[in-house]
Amino acid sequence: MVDLRAKPFRLNDEEIQWVESMIASMSLDEKLSQLFVLLKGVPGVDEEQIKALMESARPGGMRWQGGDKQTVALQNALFQKYSRVPVFIAGNCDDGGNGVLPQEGTFVATAAEAGASEGVETAYRIGYVAGREASAIGVNWMFNPVADVYKNWRNTIVNTRSFGSDPEKVTDCVRAYIHGIKDANPHMACTCKHFPGDGWDELDPHNSPAFNGASVEEWMASYGKVYRTMIDEGLEAVMTGQISFPAWSRTAVPGMKDSELMPASLAPELLEGLLRKELGFNGLIISDASHMIGMAGVMARRDAVPKCIAAGCDMFLFANDIEEDLGYLRAGYEQGIVTEERLSDALHRVLGLKAHLKLYDENVRYPDPKLLDEVGCEEFRRYTADAAERGVTLVKDTRGLLPINVKEKKRALLIYVRSTPNSKSDRGDGVRERITEELTRVGFEVSQCSSFYDLENENGIHPMNFVRMMQLGPREEFRKKYDVVFVFINIKGYAQRNVERLAWSSGHSKEMLWYTEEVPTVGVSLNYTNHLVDVANIHTFINAYGPNRENIRAAVEKIVGRSDFRGTADESVFCGRWDTRL
Repeated sequence: MVDLRAKPFRLNDEEIQWVESMIASMSLDEKLSQLFVLLKGVPGVDEEQIKALMESARPGGMRWQGGDKQTVALQNALFQKYSRVPVFIAGNCDDGGNGVLPQEGTFVATAAEAGASEGVETAYRIGYVAGREASAIGVNWMFNPVADVYKNWRNTIVNTRSFGSDPEKVTDCVRAYIHGIKDANPHMACTCKHFPGDGWDELDPHNSPAFNGASVEEWMASYGKVYRTMIDEGLEAVMTGQISFPAWSRTAVPGMKDSELMPASLAPELLEGLLRKELGFNGLIISDASHMIGMAGVMARRDAVPKCIAAGCDMFLFANDIEEDLGYLRAGYEQGIVTEERLSDALHRVLGLKAHLKLYDENVRYPDPKLLDEVGCEEFRRYTADAAERGVTLVKDTRGLLPINVKEKKRALLIYVRSTPNSKSDRGDGVRERITEELTRVGFEVSQCSSFYDLENENGIHPMNFVRMMQLGPREEFRKKYDVVFVFINIKGYAQRNVERLAWSSGHSKEMLWYTEEVPTVGVSLNYTNHLVDVANIHTFINAYGPNRENIRAAVEKIVGRSDFRGTADESVFCGRWDTRL
């Protein structure tokens, strides 16, 4: 059972009494409802709808739903207003406050960018800005930092979200992020995820059952090091990945069949055995999203809901249908799958964390409206520029092309490769124009290479568009026309494909790398760090980590020698191949 006087809760007698009195006042359904964190299904603020939701579902926590800062702040305040028990308001901020306010919040840096930077200042600032901007809209629980160790270059779901492949660096950056959150708001909880650790497998558990294939010894020296350190330092919450850990499960349960291996959210040997007993975690455990195929695809929901709590999760993330899911949990309780002791333990951790955050105090639950003025402020934008200056990384320049003297190599062809549009309404993302502006600013004369999508938008759907993309033209004319080619890559994805790789806009496209031995070529990634596997014959390559103005500008300034490259490439960028180093 939980010890509410011990870390991370550290409650006094009055706070423990508040926990006990709140639990004693609850009906069985209220107790069960406290174990759910829900996602509001309809964007915007409808007070009557929110009132009905909170009074009927009575969830322990809520996740925000998109909108401008005033709208989301009002929504979250209404969640609190109509909840008898103070409610967790959760946010997900990998890169800064843009995680909760995509349009107005501040992108500071990706974790990969912070990991490439010397020291931990960038990781700290990601946490600090996330904490300030999320606090402004009423968030009190951060589903961060990501504590995954990046061990498989093919894994793209945590490629930019991990601080790297070195457990020491990951540990230092995770600590710094948490310190940033706590300096921004001491009443905000932090969560390490995705236990037992993403980044080993190449599968995305949103799409497929996934596993961590480390041996117990390998795990303890990497993922285990990060978790043990943070737990010892008072980590408040852990989010379980929908990821299994066969080596530990088979050791803990001799004779376990392959078919019995379960993701951490459903595996008591991982939660009660490894996380609680071996690592000594006394805080709150929450499952990752329950709709992920790593969980939903391995067990029927009527079984998974109660077994998740029985296995050791204290809270269940998201409902498919709240009445149905609550019914599944109630049935599991009545059948003894979830014991009275397990329910009591989970409730004490949930209410204990709320007391630890002092959510019983209205002044804590409801933020000062003046905090909204900080969102996207100039100070935070300077952090973005500083992070780019520190982190943008020259991965390789094997032919000594850099810095480029614009007076000698002025005429530039820009090839912009982005994720495949998934809507006929797509008319571009504005990033190519941003790149063109920054290259022009330092003196290049920029021509843009049309993509297949450009031709489809300009000419309509026609077979000749494909033919036009295949027309390369005479090599000698190309060499006379251009001094340098820039290939900017902005490929990103989420919960759609297991592995994201570079894809040209059409087959046999003129964008493809036929020109690298004709004209000096510079490749720049604006997102993933592992693109060299697909463009190994680009001999000058830069990881810039973001398609925002500040990161593009920093990369361009460094290309022309106005500032030095300061980032350090993680070994994973070479994808375990010899040709990527050429």
